[in-house]
Amino acid sequence: MDRKSKRLLLLVVSCSLTGVILGGTTSWAQSTTCLQASKITKECLTQDPFTSTIQGMSTGLVAGAGAAFGVAWQHHRQDDFNP
Repeated sequence: MDRKSKRLLLLVVSCSLTGVILGGTTSWAQSTTCLQASKITKECLTQDPFTSTIQGMSTGLVAGAGAAFGVAWQHHRQDDFNP
């Protein structure tokens, strides 16, 4: 594995991990806030906090990986224009 591949892999892993952490934390906080609201909705009562957290984590994983590939693609394109 060459140096550029290692850097890309590190970028994707770190962005994906950050996305998983942020997505899971946000979803968990949203479900907790929903249950502590003064007016609780039916959706809030039927929604499983664990499932919501897993969905937030998977969304964060995809968003983080997409952001990493977007940054890598943009950097690659800039290198092509600036030899």
